[in-house]
Amino acid sequence: MYTIVKYILLFFVAFLSLVSCKQEQGNKIQVGFSQAMTTDDWRKQMNSSMKIEASLRPEVNLTISDANNTIQKQIDDIEKFISNRVDVIIVSPIQSKPLTAVVEKSIKAGIPVLVVDRKIEGENYTAYLGADNIEIGRIAARYIISHSKGSGKIIEIMGAKGSSPAHERSIGFNQFVSENKRFDVVNVIQGDWEKESVKKPLKAVLLENPDIEYIFAHNDRMGLSAWETAKTLGLEKKIKFIGVDGLNTVNGGIELVKSGVLDGTILYPTGGNEALKLALKMYNKETIAKTNILNTIVIDKNNAEIIENQMDKVDQQQEVIESQQGAINLQEKEYASQNNLVRLLSFFLMIILSLTVYSIYSTISIARKKKLLEKFNLTVIEQNNEIQEMAKIAERSNEAKLNFFTGLSHEFKTPITLIMSYVESLIENEKIKGTKLIDEIKLIHKNSNRLLRLINQLLDFRKIEEQKFTLRASKAKIYDFTNEVMKNFKGEATRRNIDFQLVCKNKSLELFIDLGLMDKVYFNLLSNAFKFTPDNGKISISITENQDNTVKISFKDSGIGIPENELHNVFSPFFRASNNNKNSSGIGLHLSKEFVLLHHGKIELKSKQGSEFVVTLLKGNSHLQPSEIINTAENPYLTPNLILDNLDIESDLNDVDSISESEKHSLLLIEDNIDLVHFLRSKLSNEYVVHTSDGSDAIEKATEIVPDIIICDINLVDKDGYEISKVLKKDLRSSHIPIIILTAQSNKESVLKGLQSGVDQYLTKPFSFSILKQSISSLLFNREKLRYYYTNNIYRIEPESRFGNQEQSFITKMNDIIQLNIEDPKFSVEDLADKLGVSRVQLYRKVKAIIGINISDHINNVKLEKAAELLKANEMNISEIAYSLGFSSPNYFSTAFKNKFGISPKEYKSSN
Repeated sequence: MYTIVKYILLFFVAFLSLVSCKQEQGNKIQVGFSQAMTTDDWRKQMNSSMKIEASLRPEVNLTISDANNTIQKQIDDIEKFISNRVDVIIVSPIQSKPLTAVVEKSIKAGIPVLVVDRKIEGENYTAYLGADNIEIGRIAARYIISHSKGSGKIIEIMGAKGSSPAHERSIGFNQFVSENKRFDVVNVIQGDWEKESVKKPLKAVLLENPDIEYIFAHNDRMGLSAWETAKTLGLEKKIKFIGVDGLNTVNGGIELVKSGVLDGTILYPTGGNEALKLALKMYNKETIAKTNILNTIVIDKNNAEIIENQMDKVDQQQEVIESQQGAINLQEKEYASQNNLVRLLSFFLMIILSLTVYSIYSTISIARKKKLLEKFNLTVIEQNNEIQEMAKIAERSNEAKLNFFTGLSHEFKTPITLIMSYVESLIENEKIKGTKLIDEIKLIHKNSNRLLRLINQLLDFRKIEEQKFTLRASKAKIYDFTNEVMKNFKGEATRRNIDFQLVCKNKSLELFIDLGLMDKVYFNLLSNAFKFTPDNGKISISITENQDNTVKISFKDSGIGIPENELHNVFSPFFRASNNNKNSSGIGLHLSKEFVLLHHGKIELKSKQGSEFVVTLLKGNSHLQPSEIINTAENPYLTPNLILDNLDIESDLNDVDSISESEKHSLLLIEDNIDLVHFLRSKLSNEYVVHTSDGSDAIEKATEIVPDIIICDINLVDKDGYEISKVLKKDLRSSHIPIIILTAQSNKESVLKGLQSGVDQYLTKPFSFSILKQSISSLLFNREKLRYYYTNNIYRIEPESRFGNQEQSFITKMNDIIQLNIEDPKFSVEDLADKLGVSRVQLYRKVKAIIGINISDHINNVKLEKAAELLKANEMNISEIAYSLGFSSPNYFSTAFKNKFGISPKEYKSSN
């Protein structure tokens, strides 16, 4: 009985509250305001004044909708007001023309419309309220004219195109300025009321017209932006700035005037309270003017503080009003609640007798329903527990994936590089080859390769998850490919006495496959087969052609198999069968399936006696996209992906014969891994003078020592390798230096980014030391070829050279400077370095690296080439030529000339 009464009581409280609320809303005047102000401060001030005015009028229910400066949203908001049949609509248009139609629709629907701040096109609205924007423009012009003491040149920064305030302010401003011939608006910049629209065009205008006296911006934000732009040019004190708005906020017009940023601002009143008053008059059908203008004034240093104090007092009074209104609303709610309670108690007294009679009848029924409800609640609780358990399982699964990849990065390859490099050195060491240690060292090498393959497999999984794999299929004989992969497992088969066979009737059968991806599929399937097949077992691969234009490749073993109820999970990531007690990452089969799907094929599993995986591939290439096909492969059985992802550390690590320090090339190694630095320095120091940097001073060291070649990592302590390479290749002092990127990042995006930054070679870790050595030698050899070209064509460099524009530009510029100063005997190497913008040492090293001789000899060679031309012309004697080219004496000139050309100047002149 108590429960029934309680539920009835709660129901009628809610019902009466709803009825009371509906009645209260139904009796109120519904006013809808579509707000278009884009500035937070303006919007807050406008909304605040309107809300306070509404709070003083209990009969008004004000709804404010913010269009967020989106025209379509504002149209939708007004359409919603019309469909809700509000009594009055107040609208502040974003733009004039787009809002005209929907305002006319409201008028036709019998809903009066008050347009505030900005007008619409035409006169089909009830009334307009806002500042006189034409008068604001005139006030700004009058202020400038009355206060001007300078050039009279003015820049006008307009508001958004299509906005009526911007158009009208410009009209008023130009009307008044044009009446005074001393003043001239030299430029009008079209802004969009925001700061960023001003800076770039204004900077260009100020650079052309630095004697501007005034800048008139259509609002204070653009005025502040204009001041900041002028400040970057050092003109902020020479130019005076006038804005519009005069808001009393942080960075508002009043604060900008007080701080001296603006010379003045014209107050642009929001008129929120006046708007609501006019709306009520329109509702009451009182006579009002079609156009209602808000008053405005100029705010400058003379009155800024006074107006600020007045506005602060108004804000304080508004806060007090809001506080009092809140208290009134609370009391109204309490009154309404008490009134509802009285109504409820009266109603309750009327029905209590009926409930008493009904309670006896309903007790039994309620008891039955209670049991059903308890049973239902128990079911819901059980289902909820199941859902929570499933959510926990999903969360654990996701957490497992996240933890699986936590800490995984390409930098894993750096320590593997060191391990494998030193192991290779030990394997090649003659003292160890004949000892028992060689087997243990080879075991380390084998497991290091295994670890590397596992890491690459994890990275492949990540790429599959992020859909970054691109198929690169080429035609291959599937029998030869399969046989080549099997060679890697035949040693294991022999050791464990496993019958390992390949069955294929058509050995010439060709398929389009991505050799790298299919190699990984084979490796995963064969690794599993050998892992779970006991000694003396059997593993076979059979290749069968089908009549439906497909080829089936079957991998069958006599191993432990997989439980039948778990077969559907085999290709899921991280899955391990219940009978699998061996270590496994659980992603090999998942990757295999994804790689086969990339080939538009399928992979299936049968498991009765052992396991049989069947890969089905399509013949031909019609099922592939053109971008998925490559024409040739460098090596049919060693895939490009494997070369990129897993360059084995090779031999050829023996020490070479020592080279004298003077004959060694210099090498700068930019790497922050100390162990790798130590390894490379020990291996390269016999042939090169090795300098090192951890990346923090890489650019400075490179420009200081100007090495012959640079080896650089990507992930460094300060700048990354891409940035360092880009800077060095753009710097004239270091642009000729070959750069090798040596990194663990082997994906296509990283390689492409490296090449775009100007590097000459991109090698990935783990790297082949012999390939690294050969890369260094090849780049230096190419540099020697370039040097030979410049040496033999030093005075005939073409405007466009295929050997590199930066070196060509440097040589051309250097020769031009020498030619211009060829007759100056005081012209020195220091003078040349100064004109080229480099130090004497850097110039010496740069020239030595490019043309192979020192700069002094080069200057003499240029002079002697010029002397040869003058001797051919036969217009000057030998002494005149010697002194005109800055030689100290004719004898010294004759000696230098004979050393270069093999004959004396006199003999040369006679022969020509």
